[in-house]
Amino acid sequence: MQATASNVENNQTTVTVTVSAAEIEKASEATVSAIAQQINVKGFRKGKAPRQVVINHIGGPAVLRGETLRESLPDFYARAVSQTGIDPINQPTIDIVSGEDDGDLTFTAVVEVRPEVQIAGHRGLQVTLPSPFASDDEVEAQVTRLRETDSHLADVDRPIVSGDIVTMNVHVEDPANPESAQDVPDFAYTVGSGALVDGLDELILGLKAGEDLSLTGRGPGGDDMNWSFHLVQVRERVLPELTDEWVEENTEYATVHALRDGLIVQLTSRKVIEAQMSRRDNVLVALSDLVAEELVPESLVAQELDSRIHEFSHRLEQQRLDVGTFLQITGQTEEQLIEMFRQDALRASRIDLALRALVRAEGLEPTEQEIEDELVTTAESMSVSADILRDNLETTGRRVTFVSEVAKMKASRWLLENVTYVDAQGATIDRALLDENQADSE
Repeated sequence: MQATASNVENNQTTVTVTVSAAEIEKASEATVSAIAQQINVKGFRKGKAPRQVVINHIGGPAVLRGETLRESLPDFYARAVSQTGIDPINQPTIDIVSGEDDGDLTFTAVVEVRPEVQIAGHRGLQVTLPSPFASDDEVEAQVTRLRETDSHLADVDRPIVSGDIVTMNVHVEDPANPESAQDVPDFAYTVGSGALVDGLDELILGLKAGEDLSLTGRGPGGDDMNWSFHLVQVRERVLPELTDEWVEENTEYATVHALRDGLIVQLTSRKVIEAQMSRRDNVLVALSDLVAEELVPESLVAQELDSRIHEFSHRLEQQRLDVGTFLQITGQTEEQLIEMFRQDALRASRIDLALRALVRAEGLEPTEQEIEDELVTTAESMSVSADILRDNLETTGRRVTFVSEVAKMKASRWLLENVTYVDAQGATIDRALLDENQADSE
């Protein structure tokens, strides 16, 4: 079989394929064998009828030829993709040029291929990560949380402020169904927690015990309800004095200074891990921003979108949920859900094109040895032999895709080693810190 590819326009490529009569005959034999297993011919066991009998049974050589081409064209096309090295992103339009009835077969396949975009600025790319350092405020917040475990509540006779614990009698009812009213006496609520109803935290500030408050807002169930509150008691949390004695008695440290130093070590380790975990995704997003949205073919986004929706549906099935139930639980519409998936698909497509562009820009094409090493690793993870995987990639036309994935992995590693990392304030983050194993530093 011979195959050539020529670019047309708008990322369209025409692949011209010629298949010899001998290859068609070989495919025909396979088709006859397959048909023989499916039909019943009087006087013969299934699958044992002679070739000519099978041909006559289905309507003659012309029918066999047509069935052979129908079954074999996808395989011929897949082999042509491997031969030409094109990177299709859509289904082809196939037309038979000659040989539909006999002899050599020639056909063309017009298919949309992945565009090659250009990127600029990747060598000066700055990637923002969460700060890997503990701030004074974060350390003090952790100290406060420790003190809160040994705190007590004291009544106050002053206007309510955030953080107060208010005991109140709650009355709530559905405006469409007054009979559904419920009363909850002596409900303890922490002001500022946002745990009860939208708007409560803002309206309760400045009130005092003995006062009343009413509002309409969305509660934990997600529906708008009428709420009434009678404020019974206001208390504040009184923290113990932060002394060396208290620290030694209530923590693993002996002094306040040692406590703060220990918390800095703990928080820093945790924040470094957070920065490390966000590193790859943030790097890829930053790179993808170098590819304009309008350069991404809609067919590429649609393909990615279909894949994500299929994967999402499969996850729901595993959890014994359907889409309708999921939407009801999350308060989303189907349109909102699909748009979210579409934005994710668009981002993934931009990342894909950007990584491929980086491969070309930096000469990161994998060597044959790198491809082979990754093939062996992949085959082992799939519990198949490397030879089987290699043959499968060739016959299905997916070798180009496999090689591209190896190249993109090299590009990802190049990025991690060459971009500049900064925190939200623009301060540079030492790359070596992001490479540390925090398990070893504890």
